[in-house]
Amino acid sequence: MASNVHELRSKAADTEKITINLGYVDLGHIDLLVQEGFYSNRTDFIRTAIRNQLDRHNDAVRKSVERHQLDLGLRHYSRQDLEAVQAAGEVLHIQVLGLASIANDVTPELARLTIASLHVLGALHASPAVKEALKDRIR
Repeated sequence: MASNVHELRSKAADTEKITINLGYVDLGHIDLLVQEGFYSNRTDFIRTAIRNQLDRHNDAVRKSVERHQLDLGLRHYSRQDLEAVQAAGEVLHIQVLGLASIANDVTPELARLTIASLHVLGALHASPAVKEALKDRIR
């Protein structure tokens, strides 16, 4: 299943929406920079600021990813992947920094039988029924 790990690239389709609250003065500064042409819009400014901070802390993040043994990027679990885990009499301890996705055809029962724990820093895409079945295993 290691072949299912892919590094994510920022594309519009590969994003998650977040909401932040900013003070009026900070927002005004951003709008001024947009107006002056430094950034195309508020989102461009915020993405750039976040990337700059991530770059600034890159070494610490890399060490933490290694220490916690996180899969970095996209990790997809198909029904066939989980059936193979079940047939081998094993369980998964999923740890992902990025996006973890569980196929829509995975039943809640199969998920509970094969996923012992789930730790996702980023986003988890799974059916509502699978998320409900794993809620006591998600941290």
